[in-house]
Amino acid sequence: MQTILVLLVAFVAGIEGILDEFEFHQPIVACTLIGLVTNHLTEGLLLGGSLQLIALGWANIGAAVAPDVCLASVISSILMIHGLESAIEARYVIAFSIALAIPLSLVGLSLTKVCRNLAIKLVHKMDETKKVSYYQWIGISMQGIRVLIPTVVLLLIPSSVICSILEMIPVSIYKGLLIGSGVVCVVGFAIVANVLGSKFTYPFFMIGFGLACMTSLSLLSLCFIGGGLVWLYMLLNAKEQSSKTSDDPLGDILNDYE
Repeated sequence: MQTILVLLVAFVAGIEGILDEFEFHQPIVACTLIGLVTNHLTEGLLLGGSLQLIALGWANIGAAVAPDVCLASVISSILMIHGLESAIEARYVIAFSIALAIPLSLVGLSLTKVCRNLAIKLVHKMDETKKVSYYQWIGISMQGIRVLIPTVVLLLIPSSVICSILEMIPVSIYKGLLIGSGVVCVVGFAIVANVLGSKFTYPFFMIGFGLACMTSLSLLSLCFIGGGLVWLYMLLNAKEQSSKTSDDPLGDILNDYE
Protein backbone atom coordinates (compact mmCIF):
# COMPACT_ATOMS: atom_id res chain seq x y z
CA MET A 1 0.00 0.00 0.00
CA GLN A 2 2.86 2.39 0.80
CA THR A 3 4.39 1.81 -2.63
CA ILE A 4 1.10 2.61 -4.36
CA LEU A 5 0.71 5.84 -2.37
CA VAL A 6 4.30 6.89 -3.14
CA LEU A 7 3.71 6.28 -6.86
CA LEU A 8 0.48 8.26 -6.67
CA VAL A 9 2.25 11.21 -5.04
CA ALA A 10 5.01 11.03 -7.68
CA PHE A 11 2.52 11.01 -10.54
CA VAL A 12 0.42 13.87 -9.15
CA ALA A 13 3.53 15.93 -8.38
CA GLY A 14 4.75 15.48 -11.95
CA ILE A 15 1.39 16.66 -13.32
CA GLU A 16 1.33 19.62 -10.95
CA GLY A 17 4.78 20.61 -12.17
CA ILE A 18 3.13 21.71 -15.40
CA LEU A 19 -0.36 22.64 -14.13
CA ASP A 20 0.96 24.64 -11.14
CA GLU A 21 -2.52 24.89 -9.61
CA PHE A 22 -2.64 22.89 -6.36
CA GLU A 23 1.13 23.12 -5.61
CA PHE A 24 1.61 19.38 -5.05
CA HIS A 25 4.95 19.68 -6.84
CA GLN A 26 6.38 22.06 -4.24
CA PRO A 27 9.03 20.37 -2.05
CA ILE A 28 7.28 21.23 1.20
CA VAL A 29 4.20 19.35 -0.05
CA ALA A 30 5.70 16.46 -2.05
CA CYS A 31 8.37 15.55 0.51
CA THR A 32 5.92 15.81 3.39
CA LEU A 33 3.38 13.58 1.64
CA ILE A 34 5.98 10.92 0.89
CA GLY A 35 7.19 11.11 4.48
CA LEU A 36 3.59 10.79 5.65
CA VAL A 37 2.78 7.66 3.63
CA THR A 38 6.08 6.01 4.65
CA ASN A 39 5.76 6.80 8.38
CA HIS A 40 8.63 9.33 8.29
CA LEU A 41 6.62 12.54 8.52
CA THR A 42 9.18 14.50 10.57
CA GLU A 43 12.07 13.70 8.24
CA GLY A 44 9.96 14.40 5.17
CA LEU A 45 8.93 17.76 6.57
CA LEU A 46 12.54 18.69 7.36
CA LEU A 47 13.69 17.73 3.87
CA GLY A 48 10.78 19.50 2.21
CA GLY A 49 11.30 22.67 4.21
CA SER A 50 14.99 22.81 3.34
CA LEU A 51 14.35 22.20 -0.36
CA GLN A 52 11.55 24.77 -0.34
CA LEU A 53 13.95 27.42 0.94
CA ILE A 54 16.28 26.58 -1.93
CA ALA A 55 13.46 26.68 -4.51
CA LEU A 56 12.08 30.02 -3.29
CA GLY A 57 14.22 31.84 -5.84
CA TRP A 58 13.31 29.53 -8.73
CA ALA A 59 10.75 30.77 -11.24
CA ASN A 60 9.84 30.26 -14.88
CA ILE A 61 10.46 33.55 -16.69
CA GLY A 62 9.34 33.60 -20.30
CA ALA A 63 10.96 30.74 -22.18
CA ALA A 64 13.48 30.15 -19.40
CA VAL A 65 12.38 27.14 -17.33
CA ALA A 66 13.56 26.79 -13.74
CA PRO A 67 15.11 23.52 -12.50
CA ASP A 68 12.51 20.84 -11.90
CA VAL A 69 11.52 20.62 -8.24
CA CYS A 70 9.11 17.69 -8.80
CA LEU A 71 11.68 15.04 -9.62
CA ALA A 72 14.13 16.46 -7.11
CA SER A 73 11.58 16.35 -4.28
CA VAL A 74 10.24 12.88 -5.00
CA ILE A 75 13.52 11.08 -5.70
CA SER A 76 15.42 12.72 -2.84
CA SER A 77 12.57 11.82 -0.47
CA ILE A 78 12.66 8.16 -1.49
CA LEU A 79 16.45 8.07 -1.14
CA MET A 80 16.06 9.59 2.31
CA ILE A 81 13.53 6.91 3.30
CA HIS A 82 15.95 4.20 2.21
CA GLY A 83 18.85 5.91 3.95
CA LEU A 84 17.01 6.16 7.25
CA GLU A 85 17.19 2.37 7.48
CA SER A 86 20.99 2.50 7.53
CA ALA A 87 23.33 3.15 10.45
CA ILE A 88 23.86 6.77 9.35
CA GLU A 89 22.36 9.51 11.51
CA ALA A 90 19.11 10.98 10.23
CA ARG A 91 20.49 14.51 9.94
CA TYR A 92 23.31 13.26 7.70
CA VAL A 93 20.86 11.36 5.52
CA ILE A 94 18.71 14.48 5.13
CA ALA A 95 21.79 16.57 4.26
CA PHE A 96 22.82 14.00 1.65
CA SER A 97 19.31 14.08 0.16
CA ILE A 98 19.38 17.88 -0.04
CA ALA A 99 22.73 17.82 -1.84
CA LEU A 100 21.46 15.17 -4.26
CA ALA A 101 18.26 17.11 -5.00
CA ILE A 102 20.13 19.88 -6.83
CA PRO A 103 21.57 17.70 -9.65
CA LEU A 104 18.28 15.78 -9.73
CA SER A 105 16.48 19.03 -10.50
CA LEU A 106 18.66 19.46 -13.58
CA VAL A 107 17.88 15.90 -14.67
CA GLY A 108 14.19 16.64 -14.26
CA LEU A 109 14.63 19.79 -16.33
CA SER A 110 16.02 17.71 -19.21
CA LEU A 111 13.13 15.26 -18.95
CA THR A 112 10.52 17.99 -18.99
CA LYS A 113 12.12 19.44 -22.11
CA VAL A 114 11.61 16.09 -23.82
CA CYS A 115 7.97 16.08 -22.75
CA ARG A 116 7.47 19.62 -24.00
CA ASN A 117 8.96 18.74 -27.39
CA LEU A 118 6.59 15.77 -27.64
CA ALA A 119 3.73 18.06 -26.67
CA ILE A 120 4.33 20.08 -29.81
CA LYS A 121 3.32 17.04 -31.89
CA LEU A 122 0.23 16.66 -29.74
CA VAL A 123 -0.74 20.24 -30.50
CA HIS A 124 -0.58 19.46 -34.23
CA LYS A 125 -2.75 16.41 -33.60
CA MET A 126 -5.27 18.63 -31.82
CA ASP A 127 -5.44 20.88 -34.86
CA GLU A 128 -5.97 17.91 -37.18
CA THR A 129 -8.47 15.85 -35.18
CA LYS A 130 -10.13 18.58 -33.06
CA LYS A 131 -9.88 16.23 -30.05
CA VAL A 132 -8.46 18.83 -27.72
CA SER A 133 -9.33 17.31 -24.33
CA TYR A 134 -8.08 13.84 -25.33
CA TYR A 135 -4.61 15.04 -26.31
CA GLN A 136 -4.47 17.45 -23.40
CA TRP A 137 -4.80 14.52 -21.00
CA ILE A 138 -2.03 12.70 -22.86
CA GLY A 139 0.28 15.72 -22.63
CA ILE A 140 -0.42 16.22 -18.94
CA SER A 141 0.05 12.52 -18.22
CA MET A 142 3.49 12.63 -19.86
CA GLN A 143 4.61 15.06 -17.19
CA GLY A 144 3.44 12.67 -14.49
CA ILE A 145 5.09 9.67 -16.17
CA ARG A 146 8.46 11.44 -16.36
CA VAL A 147 8.51 11.46 -12.54
CA LEU A 148 6.76 8.13 -12.15
CA ILE A 149 9.28 6.07 -14.16
CA PRO A 150 12.39 7.14 -12.14
CA THR A 151 10.36 6.55 -8.98
CA VAL A 152 9.54 3.00 -10.01
CA VAL A 153 13.19 2.31 -10.89
CA LEU A 154 14.35 3.60 -7.52
CA LEU A 155 11.73 1.60 -5.62
CA LEU A 156 12.89 -1.57 -7.36
CA ILE A 157 16.39 -1.13 -5.90
CA PRO A 158 16.65 -2.95 -2.54
CA SER A 159 17.11 -0.74 0.49
CA SER A 160 20.12 -2.79 1.55
CA VAL A 161 21.99 -1.76 -1.59
CA ILE A 162 21.36 1.94 -1.01
CA CYS A 163 22.18 1.64 2.70
CA SER A 164 25.47 -0.11 1.96
CA ILE A 165 26.45 2.67 -0.44
CA LEU A 166 25.60 5.37 2.09
CA GLU A 167 27.54 3.61 4.83
CA MET A 168 30.65 3.57 2.61
CA ILE A 169 30.75 7.39 2.58
CA PRO A 170 33.02 8.86 5.30
CA VAL A 171 31.38 10.80 8.11
CA SER A 172 33.50 13.85 7.26
CA ILE A 173 31.72 14.06 3.90
CA TYR A 174 28.36 14.00 5.64
CA LYS A 175 29.46 16.79 7.97
CA GLY A 176 30.46 18.88 4.98
CA LEU A 177 27.14 18.22 3.27
CA LEU A 178 25.33 19.16 6.48
CA ILE A 179 27.06 22.54 6.54
CA GLY A 180 26.63 23.05 2.80
CA SER A 181 22.93 22.24 2.87
CA GLY A 182 22.38 24.99 5.42
CA VAL A 183 24.35 27.50 3.34
CA VAL A 184 22.41 26.68 0.16
CA CYS A 185 19.11 27.23 1.97
CA VAL A 186 20.29 30.64 3.13
CA VAL A 187 21.30 31.58 -0.44
CA GLY A 188 17.84 30.64 -1.74
CA PHE A 189 16.17 32.83 0.87
CA ALA A 190 18.65 35.64 0.18
CA ILE A 191 17.62 35.67 -3.50
CA VAL A 192 14.01 36.22 -2.51
CA ALA A 193 14.94 38.88 0.04
CA ASN A 194 17.03 40.68 -2.59
CA VAL A 195 14.16 40.67 -5.08
CA LEU A 196 11.44 41.67 -2.62
CA GLY A 197 13.60 43.97 -0.53
CA SER A 198 12.45 47.59 -0.37
CA LYS A 199 12.05 50.34 2.18
CA PHE A 200 8.58 48.96 2.92
CA THR A 201 9.56 45.31 3.45
CA TYR A 202 12.91 45.57 5.25
CA PRO A 203 11.31 46.51 8.59
CA PHE A 204 9.26 43.30 8.43
CA PHE A 205 12.40 41.27 7.71
CA MET A 206 14.07 42.80 10.77
CA ILE A 207 11.04 42.11 12.97
CA GLY A 208 10.78 38.54 11.66
CA PHE A 209 14.43 37.70 12.30
CA GLY A 210 14.18 39.23 15.77
CA LEU A 211 11.12 37.16 16.65
CA ALA A 212 12.75 34.00 15.28
CA CYS A 213 15.48 34.33 17.91
CA MET A 214 12.91 34.12 20.69
CA THR A 215 12.75 30.40 21.35
CA SER A 216 9.91 30.80 23.85
CA LEU A 217 7.49 31.69 21.03
CA SER A 218 5.65 28.79 19.47
CA LEU A 219 5.16 28.37 15.73
CA LEU A 220 1.46 29.22 16.09
CA SER A 221 2.22 32.46 17.89
CA LEU A 222 4.71 33.44 15.17
CA CYS A 223 2.03 32.81 12.55
CA PHE A 224 -0.40 35.07 14.40
CA ILE A 225 2.22 37.81 14.78
CA GLY A 226 3.15 37.56 11.10
CA GLY A 227 -0.47 37.66 10.04
CA GLY A 228 -1.09 40.67 12.25
CA LEU A 229 1.86 42.54 10.76
CA VAL A 230 0.66 41.81 7.24
CA TRP A 231 -2.84 42.98 8.14
CA LEU A 232 -1.42 46.15 9.70
CA TYR A 233 0.64 46.83 6.58
CA MET A 234 -2.41 46.39 4.35
CA LEU A 235 -4.46 48.78 6.48
CA LEU A 236 -1.74 51.44 6.49
CA ASN A 237 -1.18 51.01 2.75
CA ALA A 238 -4.90 51.34 2.03
CA LYS A 239 -5.05 54.49 4.17
CA GLU A 240 -2.08 55.96 2.32
CA GLN A 241 -3.63 55.20 -1.06
CA SER A 242 -6.95 56.78 -0.07
CA SER A 243 -5.21 59.96 1.10
CA LYS A 244 -3.54 60.51 -2.29
CA THR A 245 -5.18 63.26 -4.32
CA SER A 246 -2.77 63.31 -7.22
CA ASP A 247 -4.08 63.79 -10.76
CA ASP A 248 -1.28 61.62 -12.12
CA PRO A 249 -2.07 57.98 -11.19
CA LEU A 250 0.74 56.67 -13.41
CA GLY A 251 3.22 58.84 -11.59
CA ASP A 252 1.95 57.52 -8.24
CA ILE A 253 2.52 53.93 -9.38
CA LEU A 254 6.04 54.71 -10.56
CA ASN A 255 6.82 56.47 -7.28
CA ASP A 256 5.88 53.30 -5.37
CA TYR A 257 8.71 51.43 -7.13
CA GLU A 258 11.42 54.02 -6.44
